[in-house]
Amino acid sequence: MNAPENIFLPDVQASLDERNIVIQKVGIKSVRHPVTLQTQTGTQPSVAMIDMTVMLPSNVKGTHMSRFLEVLQNHHEPLNLASVKTMMVNMLNRLEAEEGHLDLKMPLFLKKVAPVSGVESLLDYDLHIKAAFKDGGLKYTLQVQVPVTSLCPCSKKISEYGAHNQRSHIVIAAELTEDMAAEDLIKIAEQAASCELWGLLKRPDEKYVTERAYDNPKFVEDLVRDIAVALEQERKVIAYEVSSENFESIHNHSAYAWLSNDKRNRH
Repeated sequence: MNAPENIFLPDVQASLDERNIVIQKVGIKSVRHPVTLQTQTGTQPSVAMIDMTVMLPSNVKGTHMSRFLEVLQNHHEPLNLASVKTMMVNMLNRLEAEEGHLDLKMPLFLKKVAPVSGVESLLDYDLHIKAAFKDGGLKYTLQVQVPVTSLCPCSKKISEYGAHNQRSHIVIAAELTEDMAAEDLIKIAEQAASCELWGLLKRPDEKYVTERAYDNPKFVEDLVRDIAVALEQERKVIAYEVSSENFESIHNHSAYAWLSNDKRNRH
């Protein structure tokens, strides 16, 4: 009997396809895998949901799905622009492809200090890294979803006392020319809000955040515009999308705003 490694197994995926149709994205989707994040305070372990795809030429029948997992299993560097670029290069080389996409979604936990009591706690944020390689260039986008508090300026203006507020989700997707920490984008979102959030608050902190939001009312339109102003000043950001969904406390629907800008359009 022949040893298993000596048995000829045909490579069906590499055979010729005569339909002459290019597939722009083919690969693996929704792979849950441990990763390491590069943060401003060091590295942090996380678990990501990952999509990895490449372009398949019109004359090739199929891609080699196992090779995507090989690339992922062999990647041990903390995630940032440089290491994601390395992963992209390794994937394209291993799959013998000219175009590819990487999509990684994971939670990021940051330690926060309550504004009055100083008590420490963790707050979770959604982090999304998107990379696309085409025509010899890499497009790298860092996206964060940031929970904040927003307080309605109209409600404050027309009411004798009080004003309705709500929790909001701000999403910033920034296309970068250089590496940028997720914390920097999170800070931009939190500074634009009526008030930021903390995981743990004592009574003096609750008083602070209530009064802070009341003194800093923001429409959903204000949120995205103020963030856009800040992103315009960031030289590492070449293009961006910003959205905010305010989960209304006096309605059974959300208020929503979205904007985008590509700084390259100025030239």
